[in-house]
Amino acid sequence: MPGSDVAVVGCYTTEERKARGKGLAVYRYSAAGWELIGELAGIVNPSFQCIDPVRNCVYSAHGDSGIASAYSIDQDTGALKALGEVSAGGTNGVALAVCPTAPHVFVANYSSGSVASLPIAEDGGLQPAAFVLELPGEPGPHRSEQPFSHPHDTVIDPAGRFLVVPDKGLDRVFVIAWNADGELRVVSAADMRPGAGPRHLKFHPDRPCAYVVNEIDSTVCAMAWDADAGVLTPEHVVPALPDDYFARSTAAEIVVDPTGRHLYVTNRGLDAVTRFAIDPVDPCRLTLQGWTPTEGREPRFMTLTPDGSRLVVANEQADDIVEFAIDPTSGDLSVAHRFRTLSPSSIVFT
Repeated sequence: MPGSDVAVVGCYTTEERKARGKGLAVYRYSAAGWELIGELAGIVNPSFQCIDPVRNCVYSAHGDSGIASAYSIDQDTGALKALGEVSAGGTNGVALAVCPTAPHVFVANYSSGSVASLPIAEDGGLQPAAFVLELPGEPGPHRSEQPFSHPHDTVIDPAGRFLVVPDKGLDRVFVIAWNADGELRVVSAADMRPGAGPRHLKFHPDRPCAYVVNEIDSTVCAMAWDADAGVLTPEHVVPALPDDYFARSTAAEIVVDPTGRHLYVTNRGLDAVTRFAIDPVDPCRLTLQGWTPTEGREPRFMTLTPDGSRLVVANEQADDIVEFAIDPTSGDLSVAHRFRTLSPSSIVFT
């Protein structure tokens, strides 16, 4: 499935989320634009999705609930077939990842401070959580945003050996190992600044470095990565907001372009993408390059198209998705397409 021209968009659905979406929407995209080719309504708050390319399945977490769900997808028609819902081992599931060495899906349960492993059934569906790992540490200083552990991402390292989980509530980035049965254990943890709120993480495409976007203080931290030991070491922190911006804004998503030269972060409030240059000699050094308006409110999510030439941003509260062309030399962004999608929360290419 890599390189497919099909995208699945999760759309928030409930009044508590200030949402207007219907569930999951499937698009065919091309240089000419995006075409809606399928929809699965009645799915409550599909918050994040991941793809299992081996089984041709889409897995989804669900905001404000305790379930995860599975769907097979027809690449020709875009039709989604529900394979069932199971307990995610916690509440308010966010990011998921497919284990590369065992038939499990990992999910971060934001509101219960845990990471769970869900076995994958023979038909590609999910089974209830087989193992739940509670994350250790002291809560950060922010009274409302950091009352306890809030894991927000699940990232498989480039070698496929470790699961990396930023925890917004504890100001820590955990490195976790697993075994064939899906049992999880903490290998190490990197501490962020108190009150930073680490949210999402990306690895450099070919250098031993990872980058985490901190939601609460709107910064980016570059960390050296020891792939053998499974250890992250923070080395450089940079702000993602203009120094003359004083209104409320929280960082959301982070993307590294396939060349490893540019890094992008979305800001909700400023409603812009911050662009950084990655130092070619020391990839743990970032240089601020500027900001590009996202053309809409609350850019919660963004990702690259499979060929890496376009940056796609979901403006949750503007009910639209904007596709930006990336200048291959400067990394500058320019609007290529914009189309309406109600309350988009996530996008995944199949």
